[in-house]
Amino acid sequence: MLRSGTSAAKAIDFLHLLQNLKVTKRTGWIRCNVKGPESIADHMYRMGMMSLIAGDVGVNTDRCIRLSIVHDVAEAIVGDITPNDGISKERKRQLEADAIVKIQEMLGTGSTAGQQVKELFEEYEEGQTPEALLVKDFDKLEMILQAQEYEKAQGINLQEFFESTKGKFQTELGKSWAAEIVARREAFIEKGSSS
Repeated sequence: MLRSGTSAAKAIDFLHLLQNLKVTKRTGWIRCNVKGPESIADHMYRMGMMSLIAGDVGVNTDRCIRLSIVHDVAEAIVGDITPNDGISKERKRQLEADAIVKIQEMLGTGSTAGQQVKELFEEYEEGQTPEALLVKDFDKLEMILQAQEYEKAQGINLQEFFESTKGKFQTELGKSWAAEIVARREAFIEKGSSS
């Protein structure tokens, strides 16, 4: 069922745009020559599942799931811009804000759906609510979890991804899950070096 103010054509146009998230591989993995890198949509999906299974940590679970599936939606238009691309944070923010305006227009500027996408995107970017803080941690957690999986499967070293997140988790859950991922990685590395 469509939200009021969103026509079928606009909804389908938006859903076609989301195909870009399914086929666009994450830039950091490409730069590191990872074989079969995940897509932006893959990343967002697992973040949504993280939100679902987090348990009672004093946040609105449904809001976290929504933030997870919207936080990178602008990348359907601008692509996966990383710090290594030579684009300033300010320019990236502007490109993504412009993309959100286009998405809002696509869904219907006055539509509930368009407004909701904009509000969720802005909430995540501002990072002020407990839900946004947790989802920002999930963004980093999903990345290091994926890095650990690529290291195990492909025998490569992705230390830079762990270094880039070290000390940056803001929630107790984020810190706990990060410690677990790092401990498993260290055990895997130690096991490999003693073989």
